[in-house]
Amino acid sequence: MYGCSAGHVLEFKAAYERLCGKNVLFPQAFHCTGMPIKACADKLDRELRTYGCPPVFPEEEPESEADAAAAAAAAAAPAADAKADPTKFSGKKSKAAAKKGTGTTQWQILKLSGIPEDQIPDFRNSAHWLNYFPPLAARDIAAMGCGVDWRRSFITTDVNPYYDSFVAWQFWTLYRAGKVIKDKRYAVYSPLDGQPCADHDRASGEGVGPQEYTLIKMRAERTPVRGQPELLLELSGQDLIGTPVSSPHCPHDRVYCLPLLTILTNKGTGVVTSVPSDSPDDYTALMDLKKKPKLREKYGVKDEWVMPFEVIPIIDIPGFGNQAAVKVCEDLKIGSQNDTAKLAEAKQMVYLKGFTDGVMVVGPYAGRKVSEAKPLIREEMVAAGQAMMYSEPERQVISRSGDECVVALTDQWYMTYGEEEWAASTREALARIETYSDEARNQFAHCLGWLQQWACSRSFGLGTRLPWDPQYLIESLSDSTIYMAYYTVAHILQKGDMYGKDTSGIAPEQLTPEVWDYIFLGKEAPKDCAIAPDALAAMRREFEYWYPFDLRVSGKDLIQNHLTFALYNHTAVWAADPAKWPRAIRCNGHLLLNSEKMSKSTGNFKTLREAIGEYSADAMRWALADAGDGLDDANFETTTANAAILRITKELTWVEECLADNSAAQAGRSWAAGRP
Repeated sequence: MYGCSAGHVLEFKAAYERLCGKNVLFPQAFHCTGMPIKACADKLDRELRTYGCPPVFPEEEPESEADAAAAAAAAAAPAADAKADPTKFSGKKSKAAAKKGTGTTQWQILKLSGIPEDQIPDFRNSAHWLNYFPPLAARDIAAMGCGVDWRRSFITTDVNPYYDSFVAWQFWTLYRAGKVIKDKRYAVYSPLDGQPCADHDRASGEGVGPQEYTLIKMRAERTPVRGQPELLLELSGQDLIGTPVSSPHCPHDRVYCLPLLTILTNKGTGVVTSVPSDSPDDYTALMDLKKKPKLREKYGVKDEWVMPFEVIPIIDIPGFGNQAAVKVCEDLKIGSQNDTAKLAEAKQMVYLKGFTDGVMVVGPYAGRKVSEAKPLIREEMVAAGQAMMYSEPERQVISRSGDECVVALTDQWYMTYGEEEWAASTREALARIETYSDEARNQFAHCLGWLQQWACSRSFGLGTRLPWDPQYLIESLSDSTIYMAYYTVAHILQKGDMYGKDTSGIAPEQLTPEVWDYIFLGKEAPKDCAIAPDALAAMRREFEYWYPFDLRVSGKDLIQNHLTFALYNHTAVWAADPAKWPRAIRCNGHLLLNSEKMSKSTGNFKTLREAIGEYSADAMRWALADAGDGLDDANFETTTANAAILRITKELTWVEECLADNSAAQAGRSWAAGRP
């Protein structure tokens, strides 16, 4: 049942359309690309090499680095969200909970999943995961009664040579169209893996991107601690309080380092410039120090470090004036730095408006909007040696391998998402499709507004290699954007084998880019093709008959990447044939169990197979149909499933009685008709 929130909507729709007399293609495949499987296999291998096989773990197991960091990130999320950039969309829920096991070791996670202990060592080989789990998933989906066309099932990665060839063709097509380029860009990066860490490669921090900071150099006139040759400097934030500094573009010759209770010490340097005219946090901190002698005494702040300084207007914001922080703090009656909720609200009120509508009132850029002046001032300061650029993740990101990610300037291949002409075509595609809710459509539009170049290559993991640069693999959110087209021909190529092992018909090496061009783009069939003309024509007919896809159902958390990527890729591959662009995408939430999030650690958890065994497929489907199918999380109620058992049983009894009565009536009529 875990993860069925999307599937039940799509399956019900497919069954309904079949009842209406339509031909319906409802396939199912298995995405195995990327780091998740590789990271788990490597983690198990490290455990067995460290603790033996079977492993003997320490009695008091320390919390794993990944779990500890992920827990810390979750705890810090509310504070981080309060200071998040309001111009960026962030889903309310993520798949982080689904990605984590309840055990602290990979051995325990597999054991809790029902894997016999004598078989667990086999999972050190990532290929074993691909052979073990997809058939079990297919078994349970079939037991649910889903009308899947299993002939068309496949797994991704180069384990399936046919799908591997299809993805290689897709990227050749994108590369030749100029949609894939090699460049240096800042990316969230896993030092342990030695490569960028995309959303699908993360244990926590999905949707987090690089955030750029401008480090301003403020000359310290004196410091309490002098550097040493071996250790340049070691000090705490407390040590810096009262340090006089000379800050660029500041009207005062010197200002002093002061305590700020709301600062995030785990972001950047932990030292920020103070703008009390426009930052509610900074204004409140200044007023606290001015009005509270005991607070100054607590931190050792001298009067001359605070009392002579007044708010200096810098920006004029429509509706707030040239001292926005002063006005909003007075309007909201913010009394101190302890009013954290009100301060967060105040920041949201002035932050975005100040950037987009604010006008500079001082300096050489007076009269220009802040959004225009900010990059110009930054460039001047960097050029003058007064500042430098620095990047780190917006929030904490933990990779599947367990390390905390950083931001690195990486030289790799990128999808040119955000390029104006391509983005315009994708906006047109969005206007054409049915999204079933304004909220989903707005989230797609928002994503199209900020999405830029996306790193599509990785150094290792599972997947398909870039055909023109095979040292790189195609990452997991990029090799599954037009896979729906492959469904239309998979049964002809693979002969019903999801792994594509039977190559006795059409050989994978016969599927040249020209062959794929003929099948999917309608170009002229290659004259030297070794594939039988009838087989080629059959694949072309299948694609033309079934495409475009009428409906795709997926999680709402994938709007910000995977689903938007699908729109982009369709408009690029079928740029000359918009009729092949998607017709509908329906997004849904995750699945709750009795109004609570499913969790093995709390016991509120059921697998699909367990639910079928407990309620039967029919009663379980009844409860799923009642669970909801919007963007909000669906809620599977066990009381509904149990009630469905009684209702279905009663219905069955009534049908049997009707059939029995009908049979008796027919027998009576036959007897009467036979009398002389």
